[in-house]
Amino acid sequence: QVQLVESGGGLVQAGGSMRLSCAASGRSFSGNAMGWFRQAPGKEREFVAAISWGGRSTYYADSLRGRLTISRDNAKNTVYLQMNSLKPEDTAVYYCAASSSSYATRPTTKRDEYGYWGQGTQVTVSS
Repeated sequence: QVQLVESGGGLVQAGGSMRLSCAASGRSFSGNAMGWFRQAPGKEREFVAAISWGGRSTYYADSLRGRLTISRDNAKNTVYLQMNSLKPEDTAVYYCAASSSSYATRPTTKRDEYGYWGQGTQVTVSS
């Protein structure tokens, strides 16, 4: 059974940092782009960050660039999202996803192009 399991969420004060992890099991995703999305209450799920299969290319949502770092360890089948200078508006459920296609030159930012999803982890930033 293919699974993506996020961890590392929780409650943090504004200005703090948090590191999310996403561990994959059931198959290797070393050839797939990996992405993070988030969904706040009453809002659509939005793109946060993505990393190419080899880790050389990364993309970030414009509003979040400079505060996030996405990375991956293919040997561990795990992707990470380091978030700094967190704000209350960052409060959301954060989802990890793996792209449907493999070995793309650039990671996709389009939600529909991710075919594997985790259950999400709640991140709450208090003011």
